[in-house]
Amino acid sequence: MFAAIGIVILLVMVFGIFTLSGGNMGAVMQALPIEMGIIGGAAIGGLVVGNNIDGLKDLLGGVARVFRGPRYNKADFLDCIFLVSKLIKILRSESPLVLEKHIEDPHGSLIFAEFPRLLADEKLISLICDTLRLVVVSSGVIDPHAVEEVMDNSLKTRHDEAIAPADKLQNLADALPALGIVAAVLGVVKTMGAIDQPPEILGAMIGSALVGTFLGVLLAYGFVGPMASRARQVIESDNAIYHIVKQIIVASLHGHPQPLVIEAARSGLAFANQPDFADVFDGMRGN
Repeated sequence: MFAAIGIVILLVMVFGIFTLSGGNMGAVMQALPIEMGIIGGAAIGGLVVGNNIDGLKDLLGGVARVFRGPRYNKADFLDCIFLVSKLIKILRSESPLVLEKHIEDPHGSLIFAEFPRLLADEKLISLICDTLRLVVVSSGVIDPHAVEEVMDNSLKTRHDEAIAPADKLQNLADALPALGIVAAVLGVVKTMGAIDQPPEILGAMIGSALVGTFLGVLLAYGFVGPMASRARQVIESDNAIYHIVKQIIVASLHGHPQPLVIEAARSGLAFANQPDFADVFDGMRGN
């Protein structure tokens, strides 16, 4: 929503003030298709050269996340705390074999079924189940530091994969001003080929060429660059849910009291996504 509003504000302010100051939008609109075709075509070609089909799909997904916003909200982070805490409680109070039934078939587990939004995230469920599976097969003798190291490696891999679309958008933003110059230079070449034309025609042709430079800069710093920044914010916000899983599992394996484990997971979240203290502990009493 805010991304769409921002685009509207940008277009109105740039072109509206240009028009109010006496600028000729007709000249801009006349040059726009050609200059945009050169810049856009070069940008798309560069993306195809530099990415495979999965990379291009990820890039489109990153653009979609800019407009869709974060996948998880405060209630989802609270649910993640409840889910992982319930699984740890089974490990502590019952037996690894009982826990194994849940983590081997999470889609058939009554515990996981309580949290359908989390269950729909295969990467999140994989992190939870694979880590707890490691604990189960180790028969309770695993070193918590070793589990933490394994989870850190997994989180780094997931983060690098998740953040890639934002990096691609930023790379595109960095390239757009240069592509705008390419379009402008081609316009100048075209103008030089018509140097024998009257001044009014040459002026229009030079103006059209300069539209290419304008578009490259505007697209880079007004559209794609901010979109890359927003995509990074959204991705980082959603990735916080993986750190909840790590915090609860590792701290529990260290033998810390459950209230301390849960509070460490809760307080480690950004304030906007941080569940209230009472909501967390009242919910845990109910479970």
